[in-house]
Amino acid sequence: MNFNSHMDTVVTMAVRLVNALTPGEARGHGYVPPDGPGLAAAATATLRAVHPEAHDLSQREATQLAEFAQAFRAVFAAVASGDVDLAAHLLNRLLAVTGAHPWLDRHDGEPWHLHFHGAQDSAVIGWAAGCATGLAVVLGSDLHSRLGVCTAPHCDRVYVDTSRNGTRRFCSTSCQNRVKTAAFRARHPATPPPASRPS
Repeated sequence: MNFNSHMDTVVTMAVRLVNALTPGEARGHGYVPPDGPGLAAAATATLRAVHPEAHDLSQREATQLAEFAQAFRAVFAAVASGDVDLAAHLLNRLLAVTGAHPWLDRHDGEPWHLHFHGAQDSAVIGWAAGCATGLAVVLGSDLHSRLGVCTAPHCDRVYVDTSRNGTRRFCSTSCQNRVKTAAFRARHPATPPPASRPS
């Protein structure tokens, strides 16, 4: 699944924001995102993983970005539960809140391509608008089932399935391996050592 480099970037960013900034479970353990100054550092690092030039976020900006991440999580959860209508309504609300609008841009030697800016000139609104639009493009296509929530026990991290056959079920190979290992152990329970004979 590929749209163009910018669309892939904003969809990837939506996944990263949800997984880094929302509480729940991750790879078999409870997950609580950092707060205070740690939240600002985590949010900045999340942006820089995709966009290295991102500026240091303030505490207020990081909190706002975490709120958008929680809203994106609700979209993934709705799709995963089969409620595409709810996911669409949630995304329409996000598009309205951010004031997302299309804008042709060209930079870094790339051809003209669509960006989706927010009504406010701020990094957080810009990213939120782009992520919401990217998710809307996926949801509005026949690829909406590619938005997923990890099905491994004790993990609710999200992903976008970019595989050719669209059969991904886990957020990571770590969770996939956990499930395979548990299934193997269930099929092949450990046999107790033989009892020692009395001397």
